[in-house]
Amino acid sequence: MQSLSRWPSLAIGALHLRHPILQGGMGVGISMAGLASAVAREGGAGTIATAGIGFGERDLASNFLEANRRSLRRTIREARSRGDGVLGVNIMAALTNFDDLARTAIEEGIDFIASGAGLPLNLPALRPTGTRTALIPIVSSARAAAILTRRWRERFDCLPDALVVEGPLAGGHLGFRPEDLANPALSLDRLLADVRAHLEPLEQRYGQRVPVIAAGGIYTGGDIRRFLELGADGVQMATRFVTTEECDASPAFKQAYLDAREEDGVIIRSPVGLPGRALRNAFTEAVGRGQRVPFRCAYHCIRTCDVENSPYCIARVLLNAREGNFRRGFAFAGANAWRATEIVPVHALFETLAREYAESAESAPA
Repeated sequence: MQSLSRWPSLAIGALHLRHPILQGGMGVGISMAGLASAVAREGGAGTIATAGIGFGERDLASNFLEANRRSLRRTIREARSRGDGVLGVNIMAALTNFDDLARTAIEEGIDFIASGAGLPLNLPALRPTGTRTALIPIVSSARAAAILTRRWRERFDCLPDALVVEGPLAGGHLGFRPEDLANPALSLDRLLADVRAHLEPLEQRYGQRVPVIAAGGIYTGGDIRRFLELGADGVQMATRFVTTEECDASPAFKQAYLDAREEDGVIIRSPVGLPGRALRNAFTEAVGRGQRVPFRCAYHCIRTCDVENSPYCIARVLLNAREGNFRRGFAFAGANAWRATEIVPVHALFETLAREYAESAESAPA
């Protein structure tokens, strides 16, 4: 078996990863303590998703902030108790309790905060001086990277510790217009080059390297090698980690990936105002025809959600799917979800990725 030691390592601020793989955050219970800790133990970066993290708390509706805060603390501590490694959280910038979750994670000594679904323009203000937590925004264009880095330089005199560049093949909410998802000019290859070009003069001015992490549609070890050769410092992968034993989703959720066909990938219009990539099922077909699913919102968890006019509650629908109830939900998934064929331990997945990485290098043209 190809040794993982042949992969390049990755430094993000003071953090040192043995392998340049960040596990992407998958919200509403898909990447929690189980998956994040398993990835961290293997030498990647494990990520706990905070979206919907408080749904198991009985007082969520009456005590929204504290319920989410309590659940986040417990999840981080549980992940830490399972072993060492680099552990982070993903906090959607659009969450109404974004600031509270960020402060809580930092208080718990989290290694990094990744944040997308909007630009976390004020995130550095939430990190106390001397705190070691790395800040990693997720962007979908060089323009977004420019807006964010300008704001951080002007207000906080700092650059991100790393940037995730997410392309249009990612699962979940996407930072693109639906009509742009197939535009070759917006491929991950192009986005990566554009963001790296934007960062180079800033890195020289600050004397600081900002690692760029490619995300969206990366599925094999060969994909990892290709994007590293294109200039990425690391990659973020989410979809392939769903079909692992340690993933926190239900067996039925994982089975939906195993049963998926390539044509089952579908773009939905989320109630939060963004397109999303999901797996087609009877529920997506029904809401696509205009069917509404009545709900009561007790907390308005996402700023951009038009509660009065939303056809369904995206958080409740995703929670239903996480628990295997696909009559009332659907699974977010990246464009390559259909390629999953089996459930494997995270350790075995890392070994497979290493073998694929080595095989692609051996077969590459000289």
